[in-house]
Amino acid sequence: MDYISTRGSAPALDFAGATLAGLANDGGLYLPREWPRFSSAEIAAMAGLSYAELAARIMQPFVGDSLTSERLLELTTAAYGRFAHKAVTPLKQLDEQQWLLELFHGPTLAFKDVALQLLGLLFEEFLGRPNEGGGDQNLIIVGATSGDTGSAAIDAVAGRAKVDIFMLHPKGRVSDVQRRQMTTVLAPNVHNIAIEGATFDDAQAMVKRMFNDTAMTGKFNIGAVNSINWARLMAQVVYYFAAGLQLGAPHRPVAFSVPTGNFGDVFAGYVAAQMGLPIAQLIVATNVNDILHRALTTGDYSQGTVTPTAAPSMDIQVSSNFERLLFDLGGRDGKALASQMAGFEASKSMQLTNAQREGAAALFSSARADADNMAQAIRWAWVNCGELIDPHTACGLHAARVSGLSRDVPIVTLATAHPAKFRDAVERATGQRPHLPSRVGDLFDREERCVDLPGDYAAIADYVSSHATPKG
Repeated sequence: MDYISTRGSAPALDFAGATLAGLANDGGLYLPREWPRFSSAEIAAMAGLSYAELAARIMQPFVGDSLTSERLLELTTAAYGRFAHKAVTPLKQLDEQQWLLELFHGPTLAFKDVALQLLGLLFEEFLGRPNEGGGDQNLIIVGATSGDTGSAAIDAVAGRAKVDIFMLHPKGRVSDVQRRQMTTVLAPNVHNIAIEGATFDDAQAMVKRMFNDTAMTGKFNIGAVNSINWARLMAQVVYYFAAGLQLGAPHRPVAFSVPTGNFGDVFAGYVAAQMGLPIAQLIVATNVNDILHRALTTGDYSQGTVTPTAAPSMDIQVSSNFERLLFDLGGRDGKALASQMAGFEASKSMQLTNAQREGAAALFSSARADADNMAQAIRWAWVNCGELIDPHTACGLHAARVSGLSRDVPIVTLATAHPAKFRDAVERATGQRPHLPSRVGDLFDREERCVDLPGDYAAIADYVSSHATPKG
């Protein structure tokens, strides 16, 4: 299996190379050259596997020769051994049609742990191989976070040899729990940067710029932990299969409602469908920062102004992973997509082609949740089901409940974060203040370490340059 760029001009890489590279050098995102596919019989045979075994089985076609099946299983076993629930991503029923897939049992209480616990191990594995660009080389991870990626990535690589991480977050636009989960990790290889007067989109743009800044890439080996890194999405494909199998796959189709801002989590569902999982529909749930909802309903992919909400991880107006879908639906024409994305980057506006719109409509629907919709969904889950959910999950649940899908189709809402990460919003909606699990219960007693920098690329690049380990 090799990996190609959505923009068509970067060299193809194997899985190890794509994992360490993150963003392609033509500004595109890596995708497998073709989608592996399981037969119905092969999917049925996956029933009863442990989560680590299922993960190794789903990922092996993507990994190819970069890891043996035995080594991949060792890594998945190690990654998911840190989760607080033995099922790793347990499924919970709300009513006769609605289900929750709890993705927050990892060490930082958010779905990002499912991918990043594994990605940290993959970095360590490949950096130890001289023929993979590792050996004595350090990897400088530069990432942007709207809240959850940062803490999950930091937890995954803190204290690891040959890796330094620089995580950018928009100052004042993450919850207090999200911030402290990043800034209280005092390992010497961890660098937190709060960007003043910035949004997540600003931070993400700086990260992408750094990958294309030859002054930086010539001096440092720069890698990615954001969902621009293919390995992250690959790991997220697994829980779609896990939920589908529990609800009757491959003999019964299942729908998924996915709260999303950057389109990575729901694109993993698209990949699962390409691999043969019978998915009736993927419901894209946004908050009022609704660029994806507008794109899927009208074909208008135009960047607006980011509005802060109670679901900050979705406060995004440029969804990086949408490019992967547009590439796949547009006939995998890298040259055409490069031109389309260049137009968007210049004008902040783009119309989807007919092929892209029609291809998306075959599997995707979407819904937008405003503040009232979020609060109502949180209250509904508590009053009717005795479940506390966070505001991001509430966007997904709202979208699921207004989907209009046949009652015969189970709808699984991805519960992306523990409600205690957003205690104030949950308490406002329900009168109940969720408690942090005991494993992070002393979070507010820990020392914080973070640097505030202006929203200026030169300032960010200078800081990274002065604290990172150059190439050998």
